[in-house]
Amino acid sequence: MTELTKIQARQFILAKQGLLGSYRFYGKAGAYEYVQQAGCIQYDPVDVCGKNAELTLQSRVKGFQKTMLAELLYQDRLLVDYTDKELSIWPTRDWPYFSVFRERSRVHGAGFPGLAELESEALSYIRSNGPVSSDTLPIDGEIFWHSSIHWSGNWEKNSKAARSVLEQLYTDGILVIHHKNGSRKFYDLAERYLDPELLSANSPCEDEYAFLRWRVLRRIGAVGLLWDKNSMAFLGIQMNAEQRRQTFSALEAEGTILPVRIEGIRALFYYRSEDDPLMQDVLSGRIDRRRRLEFLAPLDPLLWDKALIAALWDFHYSWEIYTPADKRKYGYYTLPVLWGERFIGRIEAAADHTSKILRVKNIWFEPDIRLTKELRAAISRTLMRFAKFNGCTAIEDLK
Repeated sequence: MTELTKIQARQFILAKQGLLGSYRFYGKAGAYEYVQQAGCIQYDPVDVCGKNAELTLQSRVKGFQKTMLAELLYQDRLLVDYTDKELSIWPTRDWPYFSVFRERSRVHGAGFPGLAELESEALSYIRSNGPVSSDTLPIDGEIFWHSSIHWSGNWEKNSKAARSVLEQLYTDGILVIHHKNGSRKFYDLAERYLDPELLSANSPCEDEYAFLRWRVLRRIGAVGLLWDKNSMAFLGIQMNAEQRRQTFSALEAEGTILPVRIEGIRALFYYRSEDDPLMQDVLSGRIDRRRRLEFLAPLDPLLWDKALIAALWDFHYSWEIYTPADKRKYGYYTLPVLWGERFIGRIEAAADHTSKILRVKNIWFEPDIRLTKELRAAISRTLMRFAKFNGCTAIEDLK
């Protein structure tokens, strides 16, 4: 069995993520390539200094602009908004795999009295008038409704009928998101944008267990190394500990994942067998280790498993956006700062789009970090790039 030092494990994950050495991903094509590698990236509508999905891409894709993601989603249709790891963005080519989600949604929706009539009314309007939002669809009133795969997990009483109908048709796969205006979603018919063969394709998985294996394998590939433990990296995948153990065993028996032992950690880790050439490069010291300084997204795939990050990097990160202000240790929207092979701290920055100023509210360094001339220069370069990414022309730095 392959044995790694913690340093080698960090190098493997960071190289796989495209966060170590020279950039591997470039421009819009690179953004799409990374999402294909990750399987899905999480979407969150909060925009303090870029939305989560945009922040994920800017740290890996040289020359990334926010418009590139919008084009991939709503012009090229190479990516789609749909649930996976909660609100997610993933390659449209994976549409057939999620047929079980859509079928479950349709069965669930059929149980709500009066919903079918409202769906028919909504579809008729959309066919005649094009994309709509919950505010522009002329369906009034409220209904008792909840989507079978809705990310909130809360039952809704008397929700707005127009919103409920659109969400139901969206989870059914009949509608797709046409575009977004801020956090407001506009929907249109999926058949107008997705290939008919894709829409009618059967799932490549012969049963739900095969679908489970496919999803777990995809999540392992998204992070790089994962252990057989309860992990937020598996959020959205319904399985208990025994099902997870069986899934890892099956994937190992198939030869699609390989085990590895990391110094000082009892649990085994696993990586995709297709990544073994990279693993051999790490073991032989052939990888590019030139360090970059990057600001990572709060829900970045690298950070999906906080316990893994703590075990390998001794870095403890918590997204405090939902923490009461008086209980926050750092800030409302702090981003981890990665320099080379280690996390060196956190930054809180906000983009003022009116004045076009990126305001750096605070930077917190880990206790052993020395603010050298080299590090100051690296932070300055990254801040300038980050300001440009946010459409800002000036930086208001710490005083």
